Amino acid sequence: MLRVRPLHFTSKIESWDRLLTALGLVLTEGDGGFRVFDAGSGRLALHDVPEGTAGDGTTALAVEVGDLAEFARRTNLSAADEGTAPAEIITADHGEACKITAPDGFSFLADPAALDAQGGGGDPALAVVGVWLTEDTASAAQTLRHVGARPRPVPDADETADFTAKNGGVLLVRPATGTPRSGLGFEYDGGLEPLRERLASAGFEAGITEEAFGSTLHVPNPDAGAAAPHVPATVWISERRPMG
Repeated sequence: MLRVRPLHFTSKIESWDRLLTALGLVLTEGDGGFRVFDAGSGRLALHDVPEGTAGDGTTALAVEVGDLAEFARRTNLSAADEGTAPAEIITADHGEACKITAPDGFSFLADPAALDAQGGGGDPALAVVGVWLTEDTASAAQTLRHVGARPRPVPDADETADFTAKNGGVLLVRPATGTPRSGLGFEYDGGLEPLRERLASAGFEAGITEEAFGSTLHVPNPDAGAAAPHVPATVWISERRPMG
């Protein structure tokens, strides 16, 4: 199995809780400094951190898998023709995990899914999106193929790449300068206006931007502010328009 489950670090965990609930995610694990929310497709974990720390407002790309050893074996087998072995079982702060390291130096963790974590408990139209920002988009996309992510068509044959995970969630590769890093967003399968109205009724101002290949809903990022210039000003939710 493969499910997208980014880990977001924030000193505004209560604000994020309210925003995620308004978006249509449901709390399925934890109620304090660590909480996991389910969307219709994919999951998102929140981790409380002190305000002003370096990690405040950042997101770590992460996935959930069924069996760590089998996941590592299949990933390395897929990459064997390239002479690489990107998957390594490690002991992380929270327990055993599989670390995936790409040629651009970017790494992310695959954690074992809880036995009772079926996913998909939230709004069925909403998907969690993990974003990989890198100068080396080709190797990032190839690494996601090795871990079992499923490519999907994109509007332009440029440096972008889109993937879905078998058990929920979306993974995007996008070109960016500087150190490889991850980002967070959401996708909505349907018109965004009803979602905007739902957010407004919960007290969140949101605006819709029309773009070449769909619309994007932007809602203020709970982490943004003068003290956190590295944090994006908004959280985005893209309208899903299937290609072909």
